[in-house]
Amino acid sequence: MGTAIAVPLTAVAPRITAAVFGLHRPGCLAETAQQITITIEFVLQWDDEHIPRPSGLALFDAFASKEKTLHANAGNHKELPMFEADSAVRFFALPPARPAPRPTGHLVGPT
Repeated sequence: MGTAIAVPLTAVAPRITAAVFGLHRPGCLAETAQQITITIEFVLQWDDEHIPRPSGLALFDAFASKEKTLHANAGNHKELPMFEADSAVRFFALPPARPAPRPTGHLVGPT
């Protein structure tokens, strides 16, 4: 249920700069996900008995983020591997993705 709450919150809270979502069907979240452009990590259980694979993939595709990663694992809904929690911790420890600064003025190259 975290994704059901976090997607609408993330869409309206500019202080959120990265998020981990997943294990949810698109439903009413797909339209809101299209407003989200922050860096995301998305978790999907390949054999999820509650969220059909195409539905989970549709929600992942709905996010407008240019920096998004899909983690797909074998197993049912409640069989999310513990290493995914470690991955989320590492994900949040990374600096946010930012475009490279544009050069200003004249560039001086080697002579």
